[in-house]
Amino acid sequence: MSGKKKLIVYKIQNLKNNNMHGLPITKKARGGSGCGCGCSDSPAKKLRKTTKGKGRHFLSADEGAGMTAAGRKAYNKETGGNLKAPQPGGGKRRTSYCARSKGQMEMHNINCSKTPKKRICAARRRWKC
Repeated sequence: MSGKKKLIVYKIQNLKNNNMHGLPITKKARGGSGCGCGCSDSPAKKLRKTTKGKGRHFLSADEGAGMTAAGRKAYNKETGGNLKAPQPGGGKRRTSYCARSKGQMEMHNINCSKTPKKRICAARRRWKC
């Protein structure tokens, strides 16, 4: 077999054995847990998405949506991040959050006066937007 044919055969075989990122497919990745590159294995997805019971990480929409203190602590521990509680008193974080969440509301055509129980509306109330 010539050099070019070997290279083509190798590339085709490599594509069959790897995912779109060029990483080897593992049993974990085949199971639907992502490709192992981090694109779908985010720490936020690993947190329990529960709003009820002991050890919950998220508030219900009636309580103001968002993460609990325990949820922020778990996320920060997992990622090395620095998530903070809402800043309803004012400041740069609040201004930024209010602007971003307003854009999300407009993008999804959410009107908080008509549907006040939506999570985005509850979170904006919690931040005093």
